[in-house]
Amino acid sequence: MPLRDLETWMWAEACEILDRADRLHRQFFRPAVMNAKRPTWEPPIDVYETGYEFKIMIALPGVAPEHLKVILEDDHLIIDGQRHLPNSAEASIRRLEIPYGRFERRIELPAGRFEIGTNELVNGCLLISLRKI
Repeated sequence: MPLRDLETWMWAEACEILDRADRLHRQFFRPAVMNAKRPTWEPPIDVYETGYEFKIMIALPGVAPEHLKVILEDDHLIIDGQRHLPNSAEASIRRLEIPYGRFERRIELPAGRFEIGTNELVNGCLLISLRKI
């Protein structure tokens, strides 16, 4: 196969993969039923460990503190809540990339005992520290 044909084929394949990824992205972030009993999405997290605590950052853009629950249950930390769409009667949705609706994130903890230290919402992220006891 000539080099020029190979480059054209590779470009076409790359474009097809990007189109497929975009379709999957739109399917995953399709509008959810706001009164869903089960969670419709799971927020991303970062977990850091020190000698005496775990620090957990959960990305929750647009989630109000009153719509959040943090529960320490057995060997799991559970973050439960809901992100609502902005209220605007005149606006129509043009693009949705940040998921909304009910969410839940269950974080399995290692063996040991923990207690929630701090729990604060800062710059769209929930910051939790779990002290090792």
